[in-house]
Amino acid sequence: MLAISSDKIAEVIILARELHRAENEFDGFVGQLTGEEKVALVSVFWIGRGSFDASELAEAQQTAAREATTPTASYLKGSPHLADHLESGMEALGLNPTDAEEDLL
Repeated sequence: MLAISSDKIAEVIILARELHRAENEFDGFVGQLTGEEKVALVSVFWIGRGSFDASELAEAQQTAAREATTPTASYLKGSPHLADHLESGMEALGLNPTDAEEDLL
């Protein structure tokens, strides 16, 4: 189970797509997430990029919690395909990123 809502992941996706103009908003939004939400967000990202399979969610979360040494926003901004990986991760976990994004827009 994820400790972050689909809406919050979708908000990160939207901000990531506009990172060139919304970097402060991205940093602020990710910065205000709880520690558990940040771990879940990184886990969804890792699943989306193929580092873990959806069936390995618990392992991904344990690894994310254990290896969190860089601020989450900075870490995620290091991926040029952040939004795509988050969407892929959501889909792999049976969540619908399109519906969540449309709800926010």
